[in-house]
Amino acid sequence: MTATNVSSSISPPAPPGRVMAIDALRGFDMFWIFAGGSGLFLAFLKLFVNPLPGWFERQFDHVDWEGFAAWDLIMPLFMFIVGAAMPFSFSKRMEQGAKKGDLYVKVIRRTVILFVLGMVAQGNLLAFNLSKLHVYCNTLQAIAAGYLVSAVFLLELRPRAQIIGTAILLILYWLLMAFVPAPGYGMGALEPKANLALWLDEAILGHFRDGTSYTWILSSLAFAATVMLGVFSGLVLRSAKSKVLKLLCLVGAGAGCLAAGWAWSFPFPIIKHLYTSSMVLWAGGWCYLLLALFFLVIDMWGFRKWAFPFVVIGMNAIVAYMAGDFINFGGIGNAFVGGLARHLGDYGPFARQLAGFLVGWLMLYYMYRKGTFLRI
Repeated sequence: MTATNVSSSISPPAPPGRVMAIDALRGFDMFWIFAGGSGLFLAFLKLFVNPLPGWFERQFDHVDWEGFAAWDLIMPLFMFIVGAAMPFSFSKRMEQGAKKGDLYVKVIRRTVILFVLGMVAQGNLLAFNLSKLHVYCNTLQAIAAGYLVSAVFLLELRPRAQIIGTAILLILYWLLMAFVPAPGYGMGALEPKANLALWLDEAILGHFRDGTSYTWILSSLAFAATVMLGVFSGLVLRSAKSKVLKLLCLVGAGAGCLAAGWAWSFPFPIIKHLYTSSMVLWAGGWCYLLLALFFLVIDMWGFRKWAFPFVVIGMNAIVAYMAGDFINFGGIGNAFVGGLARHLGDYGPFARQLAGFLVGWLMLYYMYRKGTFLRI
């Protein structure tokens, strides 16, 4: 298949220029886990309401097993945004003359790099100790798996077939989890230490597992579905549709995913640790609605300045994700304001959080100004 034919299977050409909403939403997602962003937000709110309501603070932590909190959206939103950017990046490379084989080389290279970075971030790769190594245990590796499958879908299938393929991934995962018995646990077990996905991880990864109740190998079917939901949003944004119609498509997809995820949660509960099919749709619904909101405010209404801090983070999302493993932003910030913060009373925690965050953000801003962006 020629580059022209591949391009036509992605979508018709779009007007030039980036969709700023994608970069801003990516940065918004990373904000919460970068340089104490969530701590900064909570410290700011506590200047006015302290203590915060319990139900609100619970949104800043993962649920123990079944259910969903706002914090559970960070991982799927990251994967969703990766998918949203794929139609733009793939079509740009094809317009520059890249052939299908060139794209696959880039896809494989990026998949491997993401997998290795995941082992660096959470798999103890740099400890150089096999007894501590965790092979598949991180969001970046989930992105790698989802990205690889989605790239094949995007390059080989027409949009309608992509939708059907994504549905098959979700249904297949549900059927396997519901009707294939995990040895020793029986059919349909969905408990933290008793389910088919966990058994498969233990059987394949052995002592290279991370020891948590999160599952990865079989859950990769669902990871790919989340990235594909993002791809569909990218296809919509890159299309020749009017901005109003694009917005309606995003809102409609979001509402549809939420409804489907809620309905599916009765036979197949929303469990992030297993990344169930209902979890994919429920999280995907919120991802669509968030993207719709950012697209409305930034790209339709033209209110852009407020989003600039998020864009700076979003343009170097991998650096933002990895930097905390190597740089103690909070410690550096505290070196500047720690003494002062002791005299600020209730404002002290906020000052410390703000200083740490600014250290990290200014690093990314310097990279942004210099045009230094980590591409993999």
